Amino acid sequence: MPLVGLGVYQNYTAKESCLEAFEVGYRHIDTAQAYSNETHVGAAVRDSALKREDIFVTTKCTSRTHGYESTLKGVDASLQRLGFTYIDLFLIHDPFSGTERRLATYRALQEAKRDGKIRDVGVSNYNLHHLEEIRAAGLDLPAVNQIELHPFCQQVPIVEYCRSHSIIVQAYSPLVRGQMDHPVLHAVAERHNRDVAQILVRWSLQKGFVPLPKSSRPARIASNVDVFNFELSAGDMEELDKLDRGKDGSVTWNPVDAP
Repeated sequence: MPLVGLGVYQNYTAKESCLEAFEVGYRHIDTAQAYSNETHVGAAVRDSALKREDIFVTTKCTSRTHGYESTLKGVDASLQRLGFTYIDLFLIHDPFSGTERRLATYRALQEAKRDGKIRDVGVSNYNLHHLEEIRAAGLDLPAVNQIELHPFCQQVPIVEYCRSHSIIVQAYSPLVRGQMDHPVLHAVAERHNRDVAQILVRWSLQKGFVPLPKSSRPARIASNVDVFNFELSAGDMEELDKLDRGKDGSVTWNPVDAP
């Protein structure tokens, strides 16, 4: 899995954004059924000069489609919209459907993996109790848990659980949805002669996450991935870590507390 992905939530020019991203080095795209742009992502992959196997694509199914049969149909529908023979990573987008439907959906995704339609099964917005219900059901734990992560919302218990169970943590909204005026962010950025968004992506990488910054602006798409030629110091990381406000620092729906 490439270390940085382009998020395409609310991106209505996703084909153009993906093609721009491929030009500047991205090889990882994060879409979802609910984003209504799987077709555009697939078109970008086909129109690029890259091989399909060189691009990592994630999609997701929301709770309104959860269930065994509906999930199997949903996987086929996503494959058709993307124009792919397989999907690299398929996530359960949220935990709102309750234990029974969550587990039915997870089992369906595992079947789709056995059938070669998806390469890996993951979840998004899962808290410890959601992950534990998978284990209690005797099922393999997910490859990935994608959650809101940035210095103001660090979700430490979920991250620690995932690390201890070899679950990759993907970070959505790593740029705090543009809410980047905090003086500590600017101080760190000035020390490194970088913009704040690059500092946030770099922080995420050094925490061991897979950040998924989103933008439709070509210059911003390029700068968000230009983060592999500098490193934050231990002092920088400590300053940023101290910004954590727990749940109060969330800037998204962050539905990890769903029953």
